[in-house]
Amino acid sequence: MAAVLVTGGSRGIGRAVVEALAAAPAAGGAPAPAPAVAFTWRSHEAAAREVEAATGGRARAFQLDLRDHARPDDLVAEVEAALGPLHGLVNNAGERREGLLALMSDDDWEAVLDVNLGGLFRCCRAALRGMLVRRRGVIVNVASLSALHGVAGQTAYAASKAGILGLTRALAREVGKRQVRVNAVVPGFVATDLTAGVPAAAAAALRAGECLPGGTSAAAVAEAVRFLLSDGAAGITGQTLVVDAGASA
Repeated sequence: MAAVLVTGGSRGIGRAVVEALAAAPAAGGAPAPAPAVAFTWRSHEAAAREVEAATGGRARAFQLDLRDHARPDDLVAEVEAALGPLHGLVNNAGERREGLLALMSDDDWEAVLDVNLGGLFRCCRAALRGMLVRRRGVIVNVASLSALHGVAGQTAYAASKAGILGLTRALAREVGKRQVRVNAVVPGFVATDLTAGVPAAAAAALRAGECLPGGTSAAAVAEAVRFLLSDGAAGITGQTLVVDAGASA
């Protein structure tokens, strides 16, 4: 059975993606069994074990710190040894550090870019080695509405997420002839641990244009990711799917 790897899957949007992918097939004729799901955690092992338990063991946790440049190659090898060939990669893990650019340190700038963009690059590179040989695979990159909508205090985060969108388009052209698809999802403001520290004014700016009163949920983003991983999206690559309750309409 092919496997799907979700980075940052122990909390927030990542956890919603893991649970959606690992959901047991419905009784009475589901179209296909759930894939083998691997997900990563960095520093909250207890939360990762909760996800394993919540999915009935259908999802397995692996440790990953995106600041460790060598780890993605070993991670992919471990996942494939445990669960089978990697068919899907969801790059969800990220880091956010608020700060006005004029006052931002080099360390903060470089940390955000290295984790959010550099870490994603290294995970893609590690996963693609097998995908290109097998001529089969799907990558879904999770960006942010900050990449499309300027928010004061999020220059480093926005730059990293905008970079993800550019990488997605270019990589789709590089690997499409080998039957590997690459797309991005741009969530609107979703209340998670990652966004808990976002200033109220910034959160209001991101939500100001929402057309749907319920806003954006982690589950809604997860369904978009699941669709892009599926054969139903077989003709879609190099695209950005915005899930923001209409905020960018």
